[in-house]
Formats: sequence, structure tokens, C-alpha cells
Amino acid sequence: MAYSMSIAEETNKFKNMTVKFKPLADRVLIEPTAAETKTASGLIIPDTAKEKPMEGTVVAVGPGKTDEPMTVTVGSKVLYGKYSGTEIKLDGKDYLIVKESDLFGIVG
Repeated sequence: MAYSMSIAEETNKFKNMTVKFKPLADRVLIEPTAAETKTASGLIIPDTAKEKPMEGTVVAVGPGKTDEPMTVTVGSKVLYGKYSGTEIKLDGKDYLIVKESDLFGIVG
């Protein structure tokens, strides 16, 4: 039987993460979901053919702008555009910095 985390457990997992990065203004730091490595029928997808993920989990949130408070929180699963944001590497992990207005929405 596969173990699945509840939303509360998953949110707490990300709130307890210590990323040494604090986004400014209306920016959000996202940990992208891993790209699919196999098709539904079991074929292995080579690295050159993998689709860039368009979903991830918010790891850090900026304070927002004076007239626009932030609506996403740490631990939120979000959808973003294929070419949105800037990719960075922190502590050996890949992240994406995106303006909140470039996010399409919150999943779940």
C-alpha cells in the first residue's frame, strides 16, 4: 500500500524547510514538480524529450506590494507558464522565481 501525505502534512513539510532565500516584493520561490520519466504505458522518456514541468510547490513568498498583498502561501501547489520565471539553483536544488501575477492558480 502506498503512503500518501495529507495536505496538512505536506504543507508542514514545506513550512519547516529552511531555504536561505527570501523573495522580494511580489515574487515567489517554487520547487518544480519532477518531470515524468515514464509514459503511462511504461516507456522511458529520454532527458532530451522530457517536458518542462508547469506545476510546483511554493517554498518562499515575498512580502507583496503595498497595494497588492500576496495570495499564495508556503506549501501551496501552483500552476505557472511553461516559460515563466527564472531558474536558479540553491543548495544543489533547482528552483524557479516567479512573480505572483505570472501564476495561473493554486491546485487543490
